[in-house]
Amino acid sequence: MKQLQIDLTPEEYHEAGLRRRAVARAAGMAEGDLGEVREVRRTLDCRRKPLYHTTFELCAVGEQLPPDEVQGWMDRYRHVGAEAPRVAIVGAGPAGLFAALRCLELSLRPLVLERGKPVEERRRDVATLAREKRVDPESNWCFGEGGAGTYSDGKLYTRSTKRGDVGAVLRTFVAHGADPAITLDAHAHIGTDRLSGIVAQMRHTVLEHGGEYHFGTRMAGLKVADGRVRGVLTADGAVVDADAVVLATGHSARDIYTLFARQGWLLEAKPFAVGVRVEHPQLLINEIQYHGSGYSKHLPPAAYSLTTQAAGHGVFSFCMCPGGVIVPAATADGQQVVNGMSNSHRNSPFANSGIAVTVGLDDVGGDDPLALLRFQQQIEADAFAAGGNTINAPTQRLVDFLRGRQSSRLRKSSYLGDTVAAPLHELLPPFVATSMAEAFRHFDRKMRGFITDEALLLAVESRTSSPVRIPRDRDTLQHPQLASLYPCGEGAGYAGGIVSSALDGIRCVDAIFSCLPQRP
Repeated sequence: MKQLQIDLTPEEYHEAGLRRRAVARAAGMAEGDLGEVREVRRTLDCRRKPLYHTTFELCAVGEQLPPDEVQGWMDRYRHVGAEAPRVAIVGAGPAGLFAALRCLELSLRPLVLERGKPVEERRRDVATLAREKRVDPESNWCFGEGGAGTYSDGKLYTRSTKRGDVGAVLRTFVAHGADPAITLDAHAHIGTDRLSGIVAQMRHTVLEHGGEYHFGTRMAGLKVADGRVRGVLTADGAVVDADAVVLATGHSARDIYTLFARQGWLLEAKPFAVGVRVEHPQLLINEIQYHGSGYSKHLPPAAYSLTTQAAGHGVFSFCMCPGGVIVPAATADGQQVVNGMSNSHRNSPFANSGIAVTVGLDDVGGDDPLALLRFQQQIEADAFAAGGNTINAPTQRLVDFLRGRQSSRLRKSSYLGDTVAAPLHELLPPFVATSMAEAFRHFDRKMRGFITDEALLLAVESRTSSPVRIPRDRDTLQHPQLASLYPCGEGAGYAGGIVSSALDGIRCVDAIFSCLPQRP
């Protein structure tokens, strides 16, 4: 067996015969002598002429490559009985799901408590939200099995490669039904339409191995004795006893931050970012990113990643969704929030991305741990009012935003709801609007054509990450005041996406296991 790195044109990559011929040539072999070929990595590079940077494993005729790493992956999960140490996991998002699966590997019994509904039922609630403009505070685009990640595209790109084994996370997804191609891509993507089924399969794995799921179960407090957490108090008055608690409630569970503040438990304000969703025709983004080559059957819908410094703030693209749609992501009445998602085929005629401006305590004043949370809430309330006290999305053409005038007409949008013309240059806090306007001009210099009359801005993109951090000890990962409580994932301020949240869930369970008494 040998490993080979090779650059392929889109035509060579996507046509099997051309690809095999190119691999044989690069390996210095006659095509007839080339045996099995397996792709292990690919990246589409569009800085100049589009090229796939690929890595293959190959062998000669008559030889075999070693088995794929995903084979036998499910054998790592052990059945756990009632006598096993109990780990209550609050939240069934990526952090909670992977914490539960890691419990099975270590013979711990996971008890998953989720305030929302299973994905099968949650799907109906998010459809109702868009159709009837009515938010179910316990089942929406953020709350429910799978968390916000399930209904926000399923992108698996992460920079958190030093936090754990990213490959193991990807192989776990594949073992539960994801396309094996996600282990190849530098910017892997599952798609909302497929991810919900994969999340359900993960739940079945937990249940089949002795774990528990409790839906419609909202945490209302913690059972604490002698400074140690002994379980979870639920909103319906029940007590769930546990040897340790993983708190993986996500970035929108504001009631958890309020609970901590009320109890006097440590919290910290955490810088985050707010802005808008910008939407372009996908064909325009293809034209820009593929340098005029246009859309081709050999090239996927083009994406982009942009970042700059503007007016003293960082401004960056966030959760870019090629071939995607914009969705209403509020979690309670009186809020207007937008997010983006794509299905697996990314076949919408629109491309959208969050454009977010960094916000810190210096921008809002004060040193209250909840100051940035209140800032976030006020922006969402203002957007709700601008939309007519409903989840209509306040919208403005990009060129009108830059000229400081309200749009007299709006083009068609992918938003799953209604749009209403609004002066976003006045609606957003002045430092946010100023930073975004300067950043858009920077972005247009990097991507000529980004500023166009065809681009829309929809407000408000405010759930980029949590504005609050629940502190934990650097070594033990436990809360400084509450032993056996493990703040985890995006909601605690330690992750920023599906994969980093999954890795953090795994780390927390590893920390729990290391603290348990060793049994013979």
